[in-house]
Amino acid sequence: MTSETTLQIPNRRLFLGANAVALSAGALALLGGQDAFAAGKAMDVKNDLAILNVAVGLEYEGINAYAIALKSGLLNEQHVKAATKFQDDHKQHNDALIATIRKLGGEPVEAKTLDEYAKQLKVDLLKNEDDVLDLAARLELGATNAYLGVITAFKDPALGKIAARLAADEASHFALLNFDLKRPFSKAFAFGA
Repeated sequence: MTSETTLQIPNRRLFLGANAVALSAGALALLGGQDAFAAGKAMDVKNDLAILNVAVGLEYEGINAYAIALKSGLLNEQHVKAATKFQDDHKQHNDALIATIRKLGGEPVEAKTLDEYAKQLKVDLLKNEDDVLDLAARLELGATNAYLGVITAFKDPALGKIAARLAADEASHFALLNFDLKRPFSKAFAFGA
């Protein structure tokens, strides 16, 4: 990659505003203290909370992977801007997911340390800018596929819609990184496999 390489970042509206998280009638009843109505939904909420916490873990990984990339000194100016933007997107995703978990009465998982993420991601193998971009692309593809895989697993369909929106953001990150690495998509239906 040359310093002339640019990564175009589309101007996107904020992923989720504080009021954009829609909950099912069962989830709202649970939050509103209507235990009789919500009793049948308790297992649904427990399932949804477990999936949401996995999503929080994915977002923490993305936030910290971009922190590592930004500290690496291996990115050119355009990629520093892109990594900063993508990290901010992951922070917004995480804030919305954590707020949703808390609204449903759950407790969000905690982030690992930056050193734990560095070891897990094997950042000692990153030697140049392409290595960093490749790692980011692989993580974004993994997150895209994870979100696509849980859309129908949510008992609350509104949460499935949120997973689809998260998948779309992750897919856009992947596509931009993949483009910058000059790698074409290898096939149709590249996501969700």
